[in-house]
Amino acid sequence: MNIRVSFLLIGLLFACSFATAQQKSDLQQRAEAEAASGKTVSARSLWVRACQDYAVQGLTAQSVECGVKAAALYYNDNTYQEAFDLLRDVDHNISQNRRLSSQEVAELRYQVVKERMKMYVRMRRSERAKEQLEIMERHAVASGNETVKNDLLYNKAIYYYTFGQTTKGNAVFQEMATKLTASKEYGKVDEVYQTLIANGRQSGSVNMVAQAYSGYIAWKDSVNALKAADETRLLKEQIAAGEKSIAEKDSSLASRQRIIIGLCIIMAILVAVLVVGVLLLLRFIYLTRKQKKTIRRANENNALKAKFINNISAQLSPTLQRLDRQKPEVKALQDFAMHIQTLSQLETSIDEKVELEEIGLQTYCNSMMNQIRDIVRSGVVLSIDAPNMSAEFNREYVSYILNHLLHNAAYFTPEGGHIWLDFKKRGAHKFQFIVSNTGSVIPEEKREDIFKPFLEVKDLTTGDGLGLPICKQMAVKMDGDLYIDPEFTKGTRFVLSLIA
Repeated sequence: MNIRVSFLLIGLLFACSFATAQQKSDLQQRAEAEAASGKTVSARSLWVRACQDYAVQGLTAQSVECGVKAAALYYNDNTYQEAFDLLRDVDHNISQNRRLSSQEVAELRYQVVKERMKMYVRMRRSERAKEQLEIMERHAVASGNETVKNDLLYNKAIYYYTFGQTTKGNAVFQEMATKLTASKEYGKVDEVYQTLIANGRQSGSVNMVAQAYSGYIAWKDSVNALKAADETRLLKEQIAAGEKSIAEKDSSLASRQRIIIGLCIIMAILVAVLVVGVLLLLRFIYLTRKQKKTIRRANENNALKAKFINNISAQLSPTLQRLDRQKPEVKALQDFAMHIQTLSQLETSIDEKVELEEIGLQTYCNSMMNQIRDIVRSGVVLSIDAPNMSAEFNREYVSYILNHLLHNAAYFTPEGGHIWLDFKKRGAHKFQFIVSNTGSVIPEEKREDIFKPFLEVKDLTTGDGLGLPICKQMAVKMDGDLYIDPEFTKGTRFVLSLIA
């Protein structure tokens, strides 16, 4: 076996990096089966067809793989022109795929040029082979792929050894061995050296055997030193890990001892507390007997107070209605009482189903927006985006929520601002009403609190803070949600999300 054949075998170590992870087509599988059976003509034909089929599908990497294999079978039968023609077609297929990155194009063209280089080496055309080698080097650099660069070194070695440039071949071979050694692929380097020595013996080249053996011994010594250093470092790491584990166990033992002592102290304290508790319990029982009548009397008084408060609550609403609502304090108190009653009713009936009805969206949204047309500031633009369709929802609750949101928007939107009411279909049974305005932005830290009632004591004439909590409860009762869109930064956007 000559040097060229041996390097061809070694090159298989690198060629595997070009195999794709895609599932192979039927044509490619049949081609591989025919090649394995020694039927090169039919295998070649199938590979050509697979190459063309992959190209039509836009699978350029697979097309190149099959085209290169078919070309190899051509020039192995000394039909070089057919091989060159096929590789030219493969190059054209690469050019046609605009989706490939420049790195991918360089890697694929490298494979095609490599096959041309192999043909020129086989034909003993040194200059043409050298030209292809230079092109391969440009593609290897452009690909940025270390595997391709290693393969380039291997093919350089083939070229130099084939055309009698032994010194350069040795230099390239040494560079390849150094890179593999640096990546700790000792087995591959050892296999390459063993193969090179064996080939030198078979070809009768004493000089090659001597040089290869000398390089192998030097490399073996350096690798043994590297392995020893690695083993020493690993042993040191294991010792350090063991020392750390012992230190952690010592620390854990000391910690457990402290925990045990602490538990003993806690137990002593608990026993003392238990004794004191028993004494207090006995004293409590004694005092309870003396206070039994007082407690019974207090319970009777509490029942009377509860009945009185219930009577006051029943009479409060009609009494407030008789007051002058034009006064801000009276209006605020009436609204507060109504909101308390509404919020209470929602909380006690949260699990009850609401009634739904089919409502035309454009007419409905226009009617809601019309309620604020007379109260917005000068120059405020009102926009509605609702499709010409209908949706099923609870008119009472949705109208309450949208009315509150639109009135808030009208209050906070400055002159020349913009208010939107949009309807968005988000799925087969999910949709949203969206109220947006270009007013002030609600601070992020307050966006959750505005939906919670009774967080702060407020002057009722400036609002009781129950409007949004009531809207939130209504949305939840409809199996939906009401929230602020955090991505809207031009003002405030409320989203009422519902499920039909």
